[in-house]
Amino acid sequence: MMKHLIFFFLVLISCSKAESQQLNTLGIPQERILEIRDYIKGKEYNQELAVFINFKIPSGKYRYFIYNLKNNTIVQQAVVSHGSGSVIPKSDALKFSNVEGSYQSSLGKYAIGESYIGKFGKAYRLAGLDATNSNAMQRAIVLHSYGCIPDTESKTPVCLSLGCPMLSVNAFKETAKYIDQSTKPMILYAFY
Repeated sequence: MMKHLIFFFLVLISCSKAESQQLNTLGIPQERILEIRDYIKGKEYNQELAVFINFKIPSGKYRYFIYNLKNNTIVQQAVVSHGSGSVIPKSDALKFSNVEGSYQSSLGKYAIGESYIGKFGKAYRLAGLDATNSNAMQRAIVLHSYGCIPDTESKTPVCLSLGCPMLSVNAFKETAKYIDQSTKPMILYAFY
């Protein structure tokens, strides 16, 4: 009986340890970090900082992260919206598209481009780098702020976009500091 109890305890510990190694404490799976490290290696992208959006996390929670790839630390976390077309009625799951007019978020890697002043104030152009988001420029998918996005987590879902990742005004200001100080384009990686 005691052997069975000890065996069960060891299995339980090893399973929880394996799970915790796959997902760091703030919502970025380790394999996604490694994927970005490999992708940017030797390319003209910022080698230190990358942005991750984990759409598996509910929209009212922190699911936007600026990650320091050298120090393995999160330097910013924020609430971020997804597209209204990504909502599946009566489901917590999301759907994604690269089609103009779908109002869905698109998954994949983006190069964060230059800023401009538009309808929502300062915004950053996003160039899709994968087949799943190659129409980002055509669809006018940009990183911007919007007043309905809260600064802190809540249990309620945040307002929806037309496909753009939207941050709170304060979170966007913090993000802008990192992007504007970067001499090379930063990568934004949206995944599910």
